[in-house]
Amino acid sequence: MMRKLFIATTATFWAMVFAFWGGSLWSPDAEPPLAAAPDRAIAAAELAKHATPETCWMAIRGDVYDLAAYLPDHPSRPQIIEPWCGKDATEAYTTKTKNRPHSKEADALLPKYRIGRLSPER
Repeated sequence: MMRKLFIATTATFWAMVFAFWGGSLWSPDAEPPLAAAPDRAIAAAELAKHATPETCWMAIRGDVYDLAAYLPDHPSRPQIIEPWCGKDATEAYTTKTKNRPHSKEADALLPKYRIGRLSPER
């Protein structure tokens, strides 16, 4: 009797797990799309005002990112990337200053921190 009860409850549990998982896959609002990042033009002078770890903005490939909240979570020591705060860090980002590109995961994280685009110098 106990064995049958165990098998029945285990099967019910896994059926519910798969039902919730399957339902989340087909739900139209399972994962809302990322909000479009603003297309605000940011001048180099404004970018330069954010050169501290507490206010760290960086330009990478023409886009500007507010990375202050991300610095403590960076896989390497934050001190490695802090010198790039307030600057165009494209070359440092694309080579990691060691001729190695950042990972696809790093590229996927960037849109979360995008705040605008670097405006061209006049």
